Amino acid sequence: MNRRLYDFWVGLFVVLGLAALVFLALRVSNVSSGGAKPTYRVTAAFDNIGGLKVRAPIKSAGVLVGRVSNIHLDPQTYRALVTLDIEQDYHFSRDSSAEILTSGVLGDQYVGIDPGADETMLKGGDRINLTSSAIVLEKLISQFMFSKAAENAPQAKPAQ
Repeated sequence: MNRRLYDFWVGLFVVLGLAALVFLALRVSNVSSGGAKPTYRVTAAFDNIGGLKVRAPIKSAGVLVGRVSNIHLDPQTYRALVTLDIEQDYHFSRDSSAEILTSGVLGDQYVGIDPGADETMLKGGDRINLTSSAIVLEKLISQFMFSKAAENAPQAKPAQ
């Protein structure tokens, strides 16, 4: 094979590799290429948000319905206040619940909304009152370990 043809194939391989890396980086960072749709903003308070990040997806029944726009700590209650931007196409009742769930191999976290049955719908500025915090794997493991240690600990005999 002559040198020019060899250089062409190596260059093509490098360009395709770089394009694949850029594609993966955009997918992992949740950057969307579509135009912004009109949204309404609601808030939800959680005891623990785990690894939830700004721009994390909001899903209902597996369908993307919005994105997390802000996360901060409420100085009065010391709970995490999460601001949710939900697309105008999707309406949820006031008694809907929000929970932080995990998806994917990388353990990405997202907000899942379970619709309620109330006839009054959420509107901009409302708050979702029914929330479930993230399950933190480290806490589950430590609870399991401490409960096993307590089971195996020798029982103290009463003094006579």
